[in-house]
Amino acid sequence: MGSGNTATGVKEETSMDEDGGGDDATAAAPHDASDPSADGVFSEGEKVLAYHGPLIYEAKVQKAEFRKDEWRYFVHYLGWSKNWDEWVATDRLLKYTEENIRKQQALEKNQNTDKNQKSGRSTQNKPKDAKVDKEDPKSYVSKGKKRKGPSSAEDDKRSPENLVKLQFPLTLKKQLVDDWEFVTQLGKLVKLPRSPNVDDILKKYLDYRTKKDGMIAESVGEILKGLRCYFDKALPAMLLYKKERQQYHEAVRDEVSPSTVYGAEHLLRLFVKLPELLAYVNMEEEALAKLQQKLLDILKFMQKNQSIFFLSTYDGLAGGDESDAK
Repeated sequence: MGSGNTATGVKEETSMDEDGGGDDATAAAPHDASDPSADGVFSEGEKVLAYHGPLIYEAKVQKAEFRKDEWRYFVHYLGWSKNWDEWVATDRLLKYTEENIRKQQALEKNQNTDKNQKSGRSTQNKPKDAKVDKEDPKSYVSKGKKRKGPSSAEDDKRSPENLVKLQFPLTLKKQLVDDWEFVTQLGKLVKLPRSPNVDDILKKYLDYRTKKDGMIAESVGEILKGLRCYFDKALPAMLLYKKERQQYHEAVRDEVSPSTVYGAEHLLRLFVKLPELLAYVNMEEEALAKLQQKLLDILKFMQKNQSIFFLSTYDGLAGGDESDAK
């Protein structure tokens, strides 16, 4: 998820997850990985604090290995599914001390403050929620559950248990985290205009469904039109990191639609925000359930074509804004 060379540290769901969690015996150095306390900073079974995105979470070290000239630790985030277990570098971890706990609380408070300022309303975000928000690729990488803060202005909002819940495929979760890291930690941007762009991807999905179903489903067409509209409206308001805003103003001018300029990277961010956006839509529960199924199908389509739709690396350089918040 994150890069190990940042000052703040980043919780990463990296390629380390993909290589089977550290079975690469050939990469292991002649250190005794079974005794991490000999050279490693953290020991197996130790309770620690771990960076994930801009926030810090409680975790437990389950394994420690010396690989490719550095210690790597397999951690489990306490209170989270094992799906989030991952290998991380030393700079992603902190000792479980009072001082570091205060740091954890300060980061969470700062993020909540930033979000309140943007939305103009009171919200309550828990660390788990942060995993799915935009500034945390679990802004971007959420489990699809949206938390709602107590606010009289939100009386018309759908109750949390009735929200659209989108379960992101693991590879797309990693895509979100890589996206977050490229922009906020490495200062790189998606080179625009993208090809295929959002319009292209939605059209490809429509063609895919038409070929598979033997006909054009009117409901699918309406959903795709709605997604395009949501994307064009939401992009400048909630789908950009601060480092991307200057690029947006340069790339989207006059009557140009963002959906013709941006691609899968930013479309995926929209899916993270959809549960929140759809909370205000007046829909019957049955219709909402059908919509959820269609959205999940689009996500699976994006996953199936991930190597085609998504960039493997970002080339553009971010502007002078040093803030990571969106």
